[in-house]
Amino acid sequence: MNYLKIILLIAFIPITGVGQVAQDSELFKTISDLDQHYFDAYNTCDLKTQASLYAEDITFYHDKGGVSTVKQDILNSIEKNICNKVTRTLVTGSLEVHEIKNFGAVAMGLHTFFNNQEPNAPSKPSKFIMIWRHVDTRWEIVEVISLH
Repeated sequence: MNYLKIILLIAFIPITGVGQVAQDSELFKTISDLDQHYFDAYNTCDLKTQASLYAEDITFYHDKGGVSTVKQDILNSIEKNICNKVTRTLVTGSLEVHEIKNFGAVAMGLHTFFNNQEPNAPSKPSKFIMIWRHVDTRWEIVEVISLH
């Protein structure tokens, strides 16, 4: 299933809080915790945790790298290009969570990437969008848009 139209529609909503859940809601806390959990694994090259959070049918859109639809290819790319080379930080206060009724949620915000290989390289915030699907008692990442 492709959710790109939903993602793009939400991505162009003006950042005014329209449609997003309250930051003190259970959904916001859950998605915020999941974002932290995923990116802790990302920053420490914990590919096992990352793999456990990716859906088998994941689609990953990267403005510079193209589209990936094979989970193992995404993990291989992270291992080759990210592990011990890049650290991600969420821009404080930028996370938005939008509920998708009877499905899950869209998380979007701004983050920065610190180049561990070039400590003086400037890092500017970039936008990300992640679709989280709620399946039974667990959450999984089904779509990602990463823009730089």
